[in-house]
Amino acid sequence: MVVRKLLTWPDPRLKQEAQPVEKINNNIEKTWLDLTDTMEALSCVGLACNQLGIMSRLVVVDASTSRGQFVLMANPEILQVSKEMTEHIEASPNLPGVSAAIKRPKKVTVKYLGKDGIIVRSDFEGLWATSVQHQIDHLNGIMYFDRLSSLKRDMLIRRAKKIK
Repeated sequence: MVVRKLLTWPDPRLKQEAQPVEKINNNIEKTWLDLTDTMEALSCVGLACNQLGIMSRLVVVDASTSRGQFVLMANPEILQVSKEMTEHIEASPNLPGVSAAIKRPKKVTVKYLGKDGIIVRSDFEGLWATSVQHQIDHLNGIMYFDRLSSLKRDMLIRRAKKIK
């Protein structure tokens, strides 16, 4: 088990867009394993590669109640979102100790390169959909608190600095 060190806010790499993966190989599989081990150690429901400072478009998501139902994605892309919204409390281990309620589409359809190197199209709902959207935001250099009003975002960041 390899638990990788996470970047901490305001590391500028957290605001950078991750680069696409060309193909699934041993290095990608090892990175997914490290992501999964790190996500499990942190009790998160998802983790994006650039949260570790690796600027590749790789994520792992497991929003199951029993755990161990990982979805490994390379180059995930949202194809469709529902009009119905849902709100979940979101946080990031890159800015520990704080969280915020974020509204996102309740359902999403996502296209990604799966672990076998084949393009997959999957539907996600509820917390799964929230986590997938949250991780894709990370890959695009967007933190969850960027979706808050500037006042709420500034308050959250100030609170995180006090906790630190």
